[in-house]
Formats: sequence, structure tokens, C-alpha cells
Amino acid sequence: MAASGLVSDVDLPVARVAVDINFAHLDRLFDYSVPAEYADSAQPGVRVRVRFSGRLVDGFIIERQGSSEHRLAPLQRVISPLPVLTPTVLTLCQAVADRYAGTLADVLRFAVPTRHARAEKTVLASSVKDSSDDSHDVSSTTNIESLVSSPPKQTTDDPATSPWGIYTGGDGLLQRLQQGDQVRAVWTTSPDDDPFARISDLVHAAAQHGGAIIVAPDASDVRRIASALARNPQGRPFEVMTADQGPQARYSSFVRLLTGRSTIVVGTRSVVFAPVDNPALLLCWDDGDESLVEQQSPGWNAREVLALRATLPDMMKTQRPSLITAGWTRTVETQAWVESRWAVGITPQREHLRAIAPVIHPESSSRSDDRSRIPARAFSVVRTALADGPVLVQVARRGYVPGLACQRCRTPASCSSCGGPLRLPGESSAPVCDWCHVHAVNFECSSCGSQNLRATSIGSARTAEEWGRAFPDTAIIMSAGDSVHEEVPGDPAIVVATPGAEPCAIGGYSAVLLLDAAAMAARSNLRGNEETLRRWCTAAALARPRAPVVLTAPTDLAIAQALIRWDPVWFASRELAERRELQLPPTVRSASITTNYVTAASAADVLREHARDHWRIIGPLSIDDQRARILVTVPRSDGTHLVTVLREIAAARSIRRDREQLEIRVDPFSWGS
Repeated sequence: MAASGLVSDVDLPVARVAVDINFAHLDRLFDYSVPAEYADSAQPGVRVRVRFSGRLVDGFIIERQGSSEHRLAPLQRVISPLPVLTPTVLTLCQAVADRYAGTLADVLRFAVPTRHARAEKTVLASSVKDSSDDSHDVSSTTNIESLVSSPPKQTTDDPATSPWGIYTGGDGLLQRLQQGDQVRAVWTTSPDDDPFARISDLVHAAAQHGGAIIVAPDASDVRRIASALARNPQGRPFEVMTADQGPQARYSSFVRLLTGRSTIVVGTRSVVFAPVDNPALLLCWDDGDESLVEQQSPGWNAREVLALRATLPDMMKTQRPSLITAGWTRTVETQAWVESRWAVGITPQREHLRAIAPVIHPESSSRSDDRSRIPARAFSVVRTALADGPVLVQVARRGYVPGLACQRCRTPASCSSCGGPLRLPGESSAPVCDWCHVHAVNFECSSCGSQNLRATSIGSARTAEEWGRAFPDTAIIMSAGDSVHEEVPGDPAIVVATPGAEPCAIGGYSAVLLLDAAAMAARSNLRGNEETLRRWCTAAALARPRAPVVLTAPTDLAIAQALIRWDPVWFASRELAERRELQLPPTVRSASITTNYVTAASAADVLREHARDHWRIIGPLSIDDQRARILVTVPRSDGTHLVTVLREIAAARSIRRDREQLEIRVDPFSWGS
């Protein structure tokens, strides 16, 4: 029997299918006839198998219709009668494809996970109540053994007051969510606050009006948010979806969300497409992290996808969802939201910051040719702080000596076999190539012939070794690469960590040392300063209130001043003003095209043919012997036209069956680099 509200194949014998194919010129729906055996199950949203160009491929039925102008092949199989692609998610996927010059098939791969038959059968066989009771048991839906369970950081505020009282507009934000109003906010968190507990507050406030989708850059942040949600005594069941889950656990969470058994989900970037019906809250934590940008085509940004989801008219049933971005710092993009009044800023009160912000100790006297790169003041601060608890040392790179150069002429050391960069894996090891992993036993500089090497950068392993020699009776903990700690005890220890791998310390760190601050501040790409400040603040926020933070960078830098005053909003506003003056993203729409020289030259001609006033087309620019890149910026009002032209370029290459790689990125995270 047909589902309620649907008609049989007698009236609608044609299925329009979005086929999973990679050709840009075929980015459209294809008609297939519906065999009688699938008349009831072949409904919009279900996954099917069809024959396309002589081979069997997957697809999704988008709609049923009464006739077609073409001679039709039949559907080969309905993989499952469960409609896994909802109209809301389909609308969002099409909007993302339109925004980033991609195809619908490219986006659908991220929106609907691979089917797991056993998981689907198990979830559908359970009642809604039973499934909801299980969904908050995070350990049952992920591959982690436990959640971070340390208590929230203590603040200096009166416990009787609201924890949101330290923010300008904080209590108002919470009240509006409780009332069911649509809110768009950019929230800059206080360094003494527990942001994950506050996220739990926001979810609980909005949950009485609908579901919630919370996205975070990595599994570590997801676990911390999940732990806070689980600790909330008034919290509701929720799902966790991360890349490190097994296919069964991930698909089980997906089906529970799809069928309404759960309405709250926290996860990594793909969770922005979660099939939560009529969500009341969309929240993105640490939106400046590059992990929120999908590396595969079409290269969408999770923050921007949430913004689309919050504003698309098709999404509205009873109300549009609230959108909140949060982090220790503020990105230039969200600062533009605030300055255009599209969103409101939520910031810590200055009086509160003056009372609790870490005390920054600038120290830029260390030189690159010193035997030890650790400043003398840092030793003094660390020695004093160790008497009271652990100390965090942030270093820029992992490994022992990740960068080598010729001792005589300073030419970067490269492999004689493949030309890749050399690194030193250990104190007594020979240099090894990062690309082909061949040991350069008899190194000889290609420029001057010298056989002597010098370090251009020091990694976490070498740094830990130096601290171990300086403090032989102190525990040294390394957190980097494949060995990342999420939490360390509050006992005296020196924790050496790379950016993004800094563990939380119970009770907070007694001191923080930003050891490679000068090198990090010297990054030359467009987003370099913004990313450096984000990394510094992320580490410094782990310190106790008024704890010392040693900054090994010149104090005349704007990012150093922003850290000293703990004013990331000022820096974001300053950075946005500079980009507006120079007509750089995000004040303009941008794109990059990377391909071989012949295709790049052809693409540049197409762009110039369609260019309007104030378009800037740079290139083709040489990347290496085979590849070139084109950079384009256009006024924001021309963004849709730019995407149309880029799609024309991609379709032309697809029609020719050109096998050369063509990478198109609209509003790329690191424009120009």
C-alpha cells in the first residue's frame, strides 16, 4: 500500500533521480521508470540503484511524476524504503552546491552517510522512547571509552549570579532562546569561563522549541561538549557524530535523528547536514578552525552552511533557527556579520576581563642563533609556577627537528632523490625526507656543496628534551601528532603541546609559555595573523585566572597587543577594516582555480570574457612545473554571477572528459596561498 499522501506508479510511474556521478555537465536529475514491485517503496528521499552509462550507480529519488519526454530505463533496485534524504536537507544541499560552484552529488555524499543495514534495522525496530533513552549514552554511539569529566573552571563571580552575567547581552541571549525568538549572535568567550557548559545552557534554553545542531572542529571538542550536555541535569537525549565512529554507530545516530528519536546532535563538520526536523538552534564552536572546511570538492565551510540553513526560506516551518558562533577569538567573517548588523556580538565585560584575564609577559629577546631558544624569563616563570601546578608550553610544530637548512648558505635542505624537505627524526638519526622517507646519510647542499646542516625549526620532541634536561625531577608530558592528551592532572608537570593538541589541566595551568610565538606571527598568508591569535588565545585560556603567560614575540605587533589586552574583537575589527580598504576577502567574493597550464589559460580567458566592473583576475600563476593557479575577486553583489561562470568552466572541462585535475574553490579558507 502506498504511503499516506502519495500515489501509486499508475499515476506517477516516473522517478526523477539525483545520480551519484562526478561530471559537472551532468549536474541534473535523470528520469527512470518505476517497476511495479517498487511502486510503493520508490518514494522521494529513498536511496536507489540505477544503471547509468552502462554501470550501476547509487542515487536518490527526488520526486515522482506522471510522464517523461525520454525513453526510460527502469530503476534497478530500491536499496531501502527509508527516505534518508529529507526535503529540508535536499534544499540545503542544493544551496551549498550553488554557493560553492559544486554539483548536488558532491554535497549529497557528505549529507547522507553510507547505509548500514543492521544499524537501520535495529533502530527502526526500537520504539521512539527506547531509542531516546539510549541516545544520551555517548559511549554507545562512539569509539571513545569515556568523556572528559573534569569539573568546569571556577570563576571569580558570585555563584548566586548567572554565569551569563559576565557577558554584555549574555542574559538577554539566553532569555530570547527560551522565548523561541530567532537570534543570530557571535559569542566571544571569557578566558575563565567553561564555554562547553555555556553551550549546554544554550541548547537547554532552545530545546523547548525544537532540536539543536552543534558543530565543532574535532572529536576532542565534540567530546567536551557532549560531556557538558550529559552533565546538565535538565538536558535531553542527544547524538554524537564524528569521523572516528564506526559506520554502524554513525548510521545509527543518523537514523535516530531522521526518525525523530533524537533531536539534538553534536559532531564534526558533516553534522551541519544532520536531518534534524525544525531545529531551534544552530551553533558552531571555534569557527576559525580550518578543520571546519571540507577539503574535497566543493570545499564548503561548516559555518557558512549553518548560516545558509538558518536563512533559507524553505527551512522555515514554524520558525527559523537561531544561529550562534562561539570561540575564544572572533573571525573576520563573523566580525563582518556584527558590523553589518546581521548578527549581534556577545562579549565579556571589560571589568570582568581586567579581573581574570591572564597576565601576559612579553619576551622577544631570544634569537634564532641561540644555543637554546627558551628565554631566560621563561625559565624563571616556569620554575615558580611548577610549585603550584602544571605548566603548558606551546610549540609550533611536532617532531624533533622538522626543518633543516644548509649551515653555510641557509638554503633549505632537500632530498637528492625527490626534492622533498629534510627533517631530523631524532638526536642520533640521519636526516630523512618528508616525502619519500629516504635517509640522507651523505647530505650535500645543492647550492654550495656544504655537508653541514642547521635547524630552522624545533619540534615538540626536541623541546620536551630540552625541558627535561632543565627540570630533571619534573614530569614531562607531550601532546602532539598521534599522541594527544585531552586532560592532564593538576600536579606539577611540564606539558609540551602543538597548537590544537593542548590538553585541559584539572584546575587550569599555573603558567603558559607560547614558545614559538615569533615564528607563528611571521606567517605570511592572508589569514596568518588571525589564526596565530586564535592559537595563542586557545592556549592562554587554559591558564588559571591572572596566571602568567610568556609571549615570545615582539609587542609592537597588533596580534600581540590584542593578546596583552585580551581584546580579539578589536583585532578582528582592525583586520576587517584593512581588508575592506584593500578589497580582500571577506569584503569581496573570491575564488581560486588550480589546474594545469593549458586549462588555466583557457579558464582565465573565460573569466575575462564574462568579467564585470571591479573584477580582479590574477594569473595564471605558477605553482610548480605542472600546475598553475588563477585568483579572482569580485564585488559581493557579483558572487552569483561568478559562480555561474565557474560552473561553465567546470562543465566545459567535464564535457571534454579532461582528466587533468581541476580544483575550484569559492571563498577559500586561505585565499591566495
